Amino acid sequence: MSDNQLKTQIKEMIVERLFLPVDPGEIEDDENLMESYEIDSVNLFEIVVGLEEEFEISVEDEDFSVDLFATIDSLAEYVEQKRG
Repeated sequence: MSDNQLKTQIKEMIVERLFLPVDPGEIEDDENLMESYEIDSVNLFEIVVGLEEEFEISVEDEDFSVDLFATIDSLAEYVEQKRG
């Protein structure tokens, strides 16, 4: 899977799970998700579950940080690391 495909898949998952009124293609890879879409702790949990289901990875407690969930770029990098 290419980097762009991975980022597109993450964007689509986030929009779908959080019911965001935005086209996934409009989300910038380096945009701060917390600020732009008012993502709170409940939304973060939904994103974690989505990542785990969609990409068959496990998000460990020690990996959990605000920086990890800040941008599409950081999420894609994390998924790639976890998938080896």
